[in-house]
Amino acid sequence: MTTTPEAPASTAAAMDALDQRLSQRFIALDPSGYFLIKLDRDAAELVLEHYGNTIDDKGLARDSETGEVLRCDGGNAPRRPSAVYRGSTAKQLGIQLTEGDGPHPVSRLDHALYLGRELQKAEQCLRDCSTYVQD
Repeated sequence: MTTTPEAPASTAAAMDALDQRLSQRFIALDPSGYFLIKLDRDAAELVLEHYGNTIDDKGLARDSETGEVLRCDGGNAPRRPSAVYRGSTAKQLGIQLTEGDGPHPVSRLDHALYLGRELQKAEQCLRDCSTYVQD
């Protein structure tokens, strides 16, 4: 395995601060739905659950079936995913989401970039047996 030198602490801290600041910006929701990323350590796979939603005229995500506003704190009733994708690597899942005949469950480029970053992070956690927390 090839290792690369780590960034100096001051550079790493500046990068972390920038990432935190960017995470606080307004993000338009993807009308195609959202994803929850999990690790299945027994199968050594990344699991990507897709949940459909509708976006109302105020920009709020609502459950497509009940019309209930989807809460960020998880306070809604449990939902079943509309699709589940599994793969050993971030690249494998990215290909499942974006290539082939479709339909494709991602309609916004910013959402696709976010998923790529999160899947790469989840893959690294799977590789080094660390805890994955979705941003």
